[in-house]
Amino acid sequence: MSRRWIQNPNRCSDEYLDGIEDFIEFARRHNPGATRIRCPCRRCNNTLWETIENVGFHLVRNGMIETYSIWNLHGEQLDHASSSNATRMDNVEPIVDPNDQVMDIIEDVFPFASTNINHEKEDDVPTPIDSAEFEQYEKLLKNANQELYPGCESFSVLTAIVELMHGKIKYRISNLCFDYFLGVFKRMLPTDNCLPKDHKHAQKVLNGLGLGYEKIHACKNNCMLF
Repeated sequence: MSRRWIQNPNRCSDEYLDGIEDFIEFARRHNPGATRIRCPCRRCNNTLWETIENVGFHLVRNGMIETYSIWNLHGEQLDHASSSNATRMDNVEPIVDPNDQVMDIIEDVFPFASTNINHEKEDDVPTPIDSAEFEQYEKLLKNANQELYPGCESFSVLTAIVELMHGKIKYRISNLCFDYFLGVFKRMLPTDNCLPKDHKHAQKVLNGLGLGYEKIHACKNNCMLF
């Protein structure tokens, strides 16, 4: 089975999410009865042990180690020829806040931001920036820095949307169902929260990250979502 999904930078894509499910199934099958396994995300680097459920979340949030294509630490047998490709477990990075991860994604999508900051200290001419693209960048940056509600330290507006949309995609929740629960969550939070009121408004925020969607023909009653 191809494991090219590990290299996919879009962690919300069907290919990447299906790949995570394949890995989790593989780990369960080769470690029967285990409640914790090594986490191969880029932060844990196969040195920290997590519950299988948390490993799945880490792989979406942090991404899998790009060189970990042979799952030898999760039960896959190594032959002599492939042993040199086994993942090393050194240079462990510290676990970071999910808000920092979102900022990393923004910098990946808008590389001109960090590039022009670096140019401020040099004599080179800054990289030209498209006005519409820069406006999108500013909107995302505002949502990434804005607290979900006053005093909330765990989630920014953008981080909350990314987490909720990930769950929607992973568990194939319909738009109507998502709107219902989003409304419930919004009522649970303080009245001055900034959570979007429905899927449409949440999707508009994510469009700037390249996580848009394509309309396809489906049931007019929204009973089937592809």
